[in-house]
Amino acid sequence: MNFKAVDVAQSKSATEIVFDSLRQAIIMGEMEDGEPLRQEEIAKAFNTSRIPVREAIARLEQLGLVESRRYKGAVVAAISIEEFDEIFDLRAVVESDAMRRAVPLMTKASLAEARSYHVAFATATEPEAWTALNRKFHCCLYEVANSPNYLKVINGLLDRLDRYLRAQLSLTDGMARATREHEIILSTCEAGDAERAAALTYDHVQGAKASLLNYLKEKREKA
Repeated sequence: MNFKAVDVAQSKSATEIVFDSLRQAIIMGEMEDGEPLRQEEIAKAFNTSRIPVREAIARLEQLGLVESRRYKGAVVAAISIEEFDEIFDLRAVVESDAMRRAVPLMTKASLAEARSYHVAFATATEPEAWTALNRKFHCCLYEVANSPNYLKVINGLLDRLDRYLRAQLSLTDGMARATREHEIILSTCEAGDAERAAALTYDHVQGAKASLLNYLKEKREKA
């Protein structure tokens, strides 16, 4: 198992630390689909008891990042093609509406922040940075609307997808396409056109879905 271990023997928030570390490892693709989460091994790595490990795994299961299998226990959850389709459709609806709400409230400062993330994404060379910058770009636009429940849903969906999105960006033309579409979305926000920005966001997410599903189908056919 590949995750960043921390000595939490004296910590009052051992569950939180274990949860954050395992969640990050799963999202970053450092733990493979179907990889078992052995409680004793994790507890030893973090120098803690199995109780916070068990609690952390339960929280990961609630997020859909971990699933329990008979005879295997908790493992990193894989996503079926059907689930990908559903998650991306939900993303498209929620993110486009979040954009529609946000555009009228955007300021020069918030747009400047979004452009800084856009430039950082476009010039990044490390795949590990791409999904984080992609999320920051989109979410800094949405958060202007002060709709925390929208952001909670969006971040939860991105948590499920990030490790697959990284592969799609790395192994297809996803980076170049995303950069072009980000520029158009951002320019539309700067022009204050909420409806067009929402429509572009919807199409952007659906385009990412089509690219990723095509990549995954080819990968699974070769496996």
